[in-house]
Amino acid sequence: MKTIFVDHDLCLSCHSCELACATIHSKSKSLYGAIAEEYPARSRIHVEYVGSGGFPLQCRHCDDPQCVKACVSKALYIDAATGAVLHDDSHCIGCTMCVLACPFGAVEEQEVEDNRSAVSKCDLCQKLSDAPACTLACPTGAISFKTSEAYSKDKRREYLVELTSTSKEN
Repeated sequence: MKTIFVDHDLCLSCHSCELACATIHSKSKSLYGAIAEEYPARSRIHVEYVGSGGFPLQCRHCDDPQCVKACVSKALYIDAATGAVLHDDSHCIGCTMCVLACPFGAVEEQEVEDNRSAVSKCDLCQKLSDAPACTLACPTGAISFKTSEAYSKDKRREYLVELTSTSKEN
């Protein structure tokens, strides 16, 4: 399964990922239209500040998701095809047990159209064909969407390039 990886050294804390996420989850699918909506879409990724830098944080789509276990209405489920943890608003009763169960704070309560509470979380932009909106919007490539094997391979390559370039300098 592909997942979102973050290289915090590359993050500028520009919030482009948050804007792209909120826009893609809005009814209008445009930034200006999203701002004017009665129930504005909220970003499902949040740039949190730690020390002097920011770190984009969203649902980790856990292998053993505690939020799914806590969901009494079965609104949260694991997609069999992708392994992503998804949410069905129509089944959500707004009890927020999933909010309490998530160790990352990635599930949030929000008001939905019929003036009721439901939750919101990253859905990996399942309706987009190539990659989640946050990864496409990141100007530095700090947020990537790939398999863990590809991420590990890229990190090994980066390490070897750095190692060989420093050994040539000495």
